[in-house]
Amino acid sequence: MSRERLYLFDTTLRDGQQTAGVDFALEEKLIIARELGAMGMDYIEGGFPGASTTDTAFFAEERDFGKARVTAFGMTKRAGRSASNDPGLQTVLAAKSDAFCFVGKSWDYHVEVALGVTLDENLAAIRDTIKAAVSTGRETMIDCEHFFDGYKANPDYALSCAKAAFEEGARWIVLCDTNGGTLPHEVFAIVSEVKKHIPGERLGIHAHDDAGCAVANSLAAVSAGVRQIQGTLNGLGERCGNANLISLIPTLKLKPEFADKFEIGISDDGLKNLTHISRQLDEMLNRNPNRHAPYVGANAFVTKAGIHASAILKDPRTYEHIPPEAVGNRRRVMVSDQGGRSSLLAELERIGLQVNKDDPRIARLLDTVRERENAGYAYDGAEASFELLARRALGSVPDYFDVDSFRTSVERRHNAMGELVTVCEAVVKVTVKGEARMSVAEGNGPVNALDVALRKDLGIYQPFINDLKLTDFKVRILNGGTEAVTRVTIESADDSGDVWTTVGVSPNIIDASFQALVDSITYKLVKSGAPAP
Repeated sequence: MSRERLYLFDTTLRDGQQTAGVDFALEEKLIIARELGAMGMDYIEGGFPGASTTDTAFFAEERDFGKARVTAFGMTKRAGRSASNDPGLQTVLAAKSDAFCFVGKSWDYHVEVALGVTLDENLAAIRDTIKAAVSTGRETMIDCEHFFDGYKANPDYALSCAKAAFEEGARWIVLCDTNGGTLPHEVFAIVSEVKKHIPGERLGIHAHDDAGCAVANSLAAVSAGVRQIQGTLNGLGERCGNANLISLIPTLKLKPEFADKFEIGISDDGLKNLTHISRQLDEMLNRNPNRHAPYVGANAFVTKAGIHASAILKDPRTYEHIPPEAVGNRRRVMVSDQGGRSSLLAELERIGLQVNKDDPRIARLLDTVRERENAGYAYDGAEASFELLARRALGSVPDYFDVDSFRTSVERRHNAMGELVTVCEAVVKVTVKGEARMSVAEGNGPVNALDVALRKDLGIYQPFINDLKLTDFKVRILNGGTEAVTRVTIESADDSGDVWTTVGVSPNIIDASFQALVDSITYKLVKSGAPAP
């Protein structure tokens, strides 16, 4: 049975840039666009030519992002002037793009109040803009802004706006839930009515997430007949964001309700790269990835409770709606005081430790985990520290180095320029293969100074840790008062793309941090296959 084609339109570089705190540089836009093109995206909206120097530069030359059609965003012409005499429109038409996407008002209230023009003048602006763009020979589409609100207020006028663009030759008529307040059943009903006037293969959906329904609304629109979906990576967008393509893509490609009826341009390899792309974007924006994000989050395929872990060992489909490897993620069974022997065995198997389930060391290790979690450790969020704990319990972690002592100091002073600065210094003494070594380093804080000093000279192990970097640092106070216990969690990564987390606990925040740092380095040496001393 042949399947209908769905087209995906990414607007991360334009609508996603409306996110508070997000401002892409040109090179960042190009990196994202190359990733989108490689995975098989149909349309990439590069920005609004003329709105910023970055967006203008993006369209200053022709860009090749595979089969993706590079799209320039713009606004319909102003009322009271011709298309040829509208500087904004002409700037967009001059862009080196494969397609255009123009935003036009479709809510009568906005036309009269926000634009301050008559309803007929707005219709004329839509018609003239689409006609001018189509005449260039490039694919043209319109985003009918606030379409669902407009349809509920005045269905005849909202439809007339969509039909005007359709009649002038627009390839796509995109229905926008601009304030994100429409619910899925409303989207389905309204799209079903619109489809009576405009063929579904010419309709698109652009949903915002203000009510948490952007993905559901997009899927409802597809079920009702639209064949283009607009969205952003990681759901970026103004206010609460846009429909999240990272969630939509695997749903469309893997869920039988959609996969049996429709095909999309994303390749299997592109799908397997989804987790990487999602995290790469967060890294670019200097944001921590959402560990609970559907499909790609670090916790998306994590099981903690013992009874669930037992079921996963027998059949992963019990608690996993898709194979995690399909989207480039992985399964994890967390070890905690809530889990039991099954959770522990599952995690040991994942890290490659084959142990008989009746081995007495398993019970001792489980008791150790529970004792340490009672003391404040949390291994369900620090898999690397757990692996080291487990390997030590089973006698398989080399003593690569011994820390003999460390100290830190914080000094506030005037530098040579007469500026008041705070300087942190750390001294670390270690023994590597019987040889004592001392390293001194400065940092922008005591933990950074310790990290630099500890990794400054580990002798024969130095080549194994040169690409190690700390990517996140979290502190939690476990109880109040002057004798508070502190838990420090450190996330580390290397050039292979691996990311791991370690934990330290102590009444002293520096000591807790140092524990996590030592675990991070030791884990890196283990995973890199560093030779035992």
